[in-house]
Amino acid sequence: MSETALWDFARGSGVVALVLLTMSVFLGVVTRSGRPAPGLPRFAVVAVHRNVSLVATVFLALHVILLLFDPYAQLRLFDIVLPFVGDYRPFWQGLGTVAFDLLIALVVTSLLRHRLGARSWRAIHWAAYALWPSALLHALGTGTDSGAPWFIALAVICVAAVLGALGWRLAKVPARQKVSA
Repeated sequence: MSETALWDFARGSGVVALVLLTMSVFLGVVTRSGRPAPGLPRFAVVAVHRNVSLVATVFLALHVILLLFDPYAQLRLFDIVLPFVGDYRPFWQGLGTVAFDLLIALVVTSLLRHRLGARSWRAIHWAAYALWPSALLHALGTGTDSGAPWFIALAVICVAAVLGALGWRLAKVPARQKVSA
């Protein structure tokens, strides 16, 4: 294995995590729109959202763990918990830490959803709207590939997907098509 393998895998897992988080936010917004997704029943969209979120969590955990062991990144254990204290680009790294901390809160509260109640869980789940842009800005600000044309295109696609879903959710629905959320 090459000496940059950990760094390469960490970068790759971070990019995959960003794409999966984008898909998760997209599906979450679509699910809560109150309208059926074209061609899919709501329960299917909810199941895919849950599974994509789980896989995104795995890739984000992989990203963080690999960076802890990578000699180039020199990430410290408290860097993944305390935002904005890192040695390398502390603001941008801190945004990644914020995203990671929010994801932990979302995972823990989702596992405890039956104990919290729907209203409390939903209120905490709104943190996803802060998690996703924090992760995106982290990738754009500290990512090694952030200036690469392929990554800029990927970031634009991610932003367009989330904004498109939000626009679809906020669009007026004719009265006869309304479905209870």
